[in-house]
Amino acid sequence: MIIVGISALFHDSACAVVIDGRPVAAAHEERFTRRRYDRSMPVNAFRSCLLDAGIDISDVDCVAYYEDPVAKLSRQLWAGVANHASEPLLEFDWTAAGMPRLHGQSLAQLDAARPRREIRELLGFEGPVHTFTHHESHAASAFYCSGFREAALFTADAVGEWTTTSYGHADDSGLKLLEEVAFPHSLGLFYSALTSYLGFAVNSDEYKVMALASAGKPRFADRMRQMLRNGPGGGFELEPSYFSFDGSDRMFTPAVAELLGMPPREPESDMDAFHEDVAASMQTVLEEVLLDKLKHLHELTGSDSLVYAGGVALNCVANSRIRRDGPFRDLFVQPASGDSGGALGAALLCHHRLTGSFQPAPLLDARLGPRYDIRHVRDCLVRAGVPHRDFAGDEAGLLSATAELLAQGAVVGWYQGRMEYGPRALGARSIIADPRDARMRDHINALVKKREAFRPFAPAVPEERCAEFFERDLPAPFMLETAQVRHAAELPAITHVDGSARVQTVNRDVDPRFHGLLTEFGRRTGYPILLNTSFNMRGEPIVCDASDALACFVRCRIDVLVLEDLIILREDTPASWAIAEAAIPRHPPVSRSDSYTFF
Repeated sequence: MIIVGISALFHDSACAVVIDGRPVAAAHEERFTRRRYDRSMPVNAFRSCLLDAGIDISDVDCVAYYEDPVAKLSRQLWAGVANHASEPLLEFDWTAAGMPRLHGQSLAQLDAARPRREIRELLGFEGPVHTFTHHESHAASAFYCSGFREAALFTADAVGEWTTTSYGHADDSGLKLLEEVAFPHSLGLFYSALTSYLGFAVNSDEYKVMALASAGKPRFADRMRQMLRNGPGGGFELEPSYFSFDGSDRMFTPAVAELLGMPPREPESDMDAFHEDVAASMQTVLEEVLLDKLKHLHELTGSDSLVYAGGVALNCVANSRIRRDGPFRDLFVQPASGDSGGALGAALLCHHRLTGSFQPAPLLDARLGPRYDIRHVRDCLVRAGVPHRDFAGDEAGLLSATAELLAQGAVVGWYQGRMEYGPRALGARSIIADPRDARMRDHINALVKKREAFRPFAPAVPEERCAEFFERDLPAPFMLETAQVRHAAELPAITHVDGSARVQTVNRDVDPRFHGLLTEFGRRTGYPILLNTSFNMRGEPIVCDASDALACFVRCRIDVLVLEDLIILREDTPASWAIAEAAIPRHPPVSRSDSYTFF
């Protein structure tokens, strides 16, 4: 049975293909369109996934859509009416598309029939379409990729249709959500509102706040417990006087500044200890509530295994706390925990419900995206007379040469095989460098990634050697938890201010080439560890094909590009390339948002 999963029309659109209950392809639409967080129907990702799976649209048995459009519309309409009760329901300031607006929102987007219609018209699929709720899709994406025979289910995000947090259980008989917390009470919205207060973009920069938190002290935690009130069982509440979820410019009210004693930070302005302490406080309160709710879930289900998804599950600091202090023996967090992962979850859940078949199999490799033939790049380099080294058929030579360049201080764009699914670069579309160089973090942040100086980088390490360098003896293939660094002074570029790092372990059998590079670098330096960050510039999606990689290489200050078997040095690229690249029109970066998009 071949099932295509689709998530679309909200945040981060994606497509996934599941064959006989196994994920075979998955990709984000943004990687193809180069529009970050592209929310449109994933036409390009759909075509790519069919190609990667070796199938045609006529082979597809059904499409699984990741949420219930009717239930979502009911929440959108309720929110629009309830938050603007004294205003006219419709504003007839007609949009360019000729549609009236509901409190600033085009009615074209308030259309529960739109997903099915676009699946028919844009994807060209005429067969059955099954819908599942947003949090069912989140939960399924974690459970069916965990390898567990049975598990407790936990999801937490900003909001799906109405649900913001769910508790459930899954086993051979299927997946069942047992309890939920409904909008507007939301852990994700709590974190996003304070992300906006700290001057960062909502539904984008929450991970920056998580990084900032490690530098602060939670001295405002008591005050924030007034904003997020923990309750008995699975319940909690947001105090409404501090939040504004009516689609206005900000998600928080002036009461937040009164509570914390300082006005909101202006975007891109300087940060000080106050901002660090606010970040630390909100992280502390979030972790407290998560641990208490998971204790309830453990009592509710009696399971020793936990699977976890939703946007909040990308908070790797909280995930580490859950593993360390939580009540569950085993934990699996979905690497594509955000909305994009709903495509895979919907397809996997659809397979189980339609066939009754379920064979636990852990997801070991998140590289489910496309692989591209680079022969045309090789031909172009030859015709243009651009010096390069071709190691086709000589992997040992490639790894040796790359490791030597890294040991000499080069910043390397590492482009290999299939693209990752999920927000993390895991050695397929990565920028890598020497973690021992204390200047490397500032250099990459300022000149390559062009991002905030406080942002940390993650280390990649061979799985079998992780415990030598980090306080962790379990695999961490998806970079979703932190661990203390044992030799922090020797690894300054990947060690955060609190002595931790967001570790990625690399298994020899799963990714032999990246594992081999780490091993080769270790032979030269004594540290089989590389700084690993995503191959993109600030405000852009991770590179997808070889052309994206070459363009990013030319535009930013990467020293070396390793493109499959090819090594290209920046010093050998013609000056005309940079001029030509600068002249290419690009999609403008996604405009920052100070408020969560509920439509």
